[in-house]
Amino acid sequence: MDPESKTGYGSTSEVAMLTDTQCRNAKPKEKPYRLPDGKGLYLEVKPNGVKAWRYRFELREGETVKESLFAVGDYVVAPRGETQEEAQARRAGGSFTLAEARDERAKARALVKQGINPAHRRQLDRIKREQESATTFEAVAKEWLAMKDWMATTKARRLDMLARVVFPKIGALPVKSITPTHILDVLNNAAKKNGLTVAAEAKRTMSGVFELAVSTLRADTDPVYPVRKALPANKTQHKRPLDQDEIGQLLRDVEGHGGRHETIVAFRLMWLTLCRPSEAVEAKWAEFDLDAAIWRIPAERMKKRKVHVVPLPRQAVVMLRALHGITGHREHLFPHRDDRSKPMVTASFRQMLNVLGWGGKYSPHATRTTGSTRLNEMGFASDWIERQLAHAEPNAVRRTYNHAEHMTDRVKMMQAWADMLDSWKNSQEKAVSINHTTV
Repeated sequence: MDPESKTGYGSTSEVAMLTDTQCRNAKPKEKPYRLPDGKGLYLEVKPNGVKAWRYRFELREGETVKESLFAVGDYVVAPRGETQEEAQARRAGGSFTLAEARDERAKARALVKQGINPAHRRQLDRIKREQESATTFEAVAKEWLAMKDWMATTKARRLDMLARVVFPKIGALPVKSITPTHILDVLNNAAKKNGLTVAAEAKRTMSGVFELAVSTLRADTDPVYPVRKALPANKTQHKRPLDQDEIGQLLRDVEGHGGRHETIVAFRLMWLTLCRPSEAVEAKWAEFDLDAAIWRIPAERMKKRKVHVVPLPRQAVVMLRALHGITGHREHLFPHRDDRSKPMVTASFRQMLNVLGWGGKYSPHATRTTGSTRLNEMGFASDWIERQLAHAEPNAVRRTYNHAEHMTDRVKMMQAWADMLDSWKNSQEKAVSINHTTV
């Protein structure tokens, strides 16, 4: 019940209702004072000039009637030209005009009549909103991403895809409310605007997020599953291994590219060592011993989280010595164009390939597949190739043997690989199959 019979907080018949002019012109005094509006609502003016809306009410608890106070929010004059969305955001932040404060009083009075403390209800509503916010698709997706043992660059690329393709559609929705219809809309939109490759990545990612949501009881099912085959299979061939003629043409095109020199060198380093694109562009000078022709990639930059020792062929050493005169004073071999304290990004490769007409036909990620295929054709032992690619050996006994990393063998193999790349690029001879297999 409202304490309307009490002096200072009485009904509108006893207390004149406030005007907005009175609220605006109320000046602070040495002590707080109140301007009643009737039906329990009043404006409290504090010495620091803050004006706050308060609603005083009485609530029965068993046989006892207790007087309580509900802090509605601060007084504010609505900005001229304020939109409906801006007003809603302002109220959510706890600022109310005179008319809005009266609306809040009406809501609070309705709760009091039901025996509900409006302050308690607001607290429960806040907790509910926080819980719902923690179970939105975006929140669960970021939690899922944080759990992945991926390199920082990989996580950043995946988050960028989510932010561009998925979050605008379903990011703000509670995971439990998302249906196959929502998922199909995301996939169709991604396929239309970004292509089937991106749509497929979005599908895999969303399914992973829902797997986490289901396992933590925040969702009942994976809505991706019913529509998993709704889109045509991705027939893009840009990750297939290139043949010898294509390798030669690609290397000639890149060498003749009039773009940024550092991008070309990073691309050549990737081909000469068969490292991952991110390992190439993020390389640091401290990792290289050019006199020993060795590149030690630290564990934190490797997919398997183990140090990877890479033999450098003669061509790579010559190329990097020349580059040292350009970027040797920097931390990274290939500094970012805009922020020289950071490394180049792999998107630089894609941009260059698009300019050269290779976009969609070849991906930098296909370099390692190509290298593995061609080195096998050249007769090199699979153990050497797998170790060069930093692939894990599943057999424990063989893994112990491989601890030596076949370094001497890999040095010979990678020099032969670099020489063959030169041959294909210069088109001086066709590749020949030479037997380098050991017993």
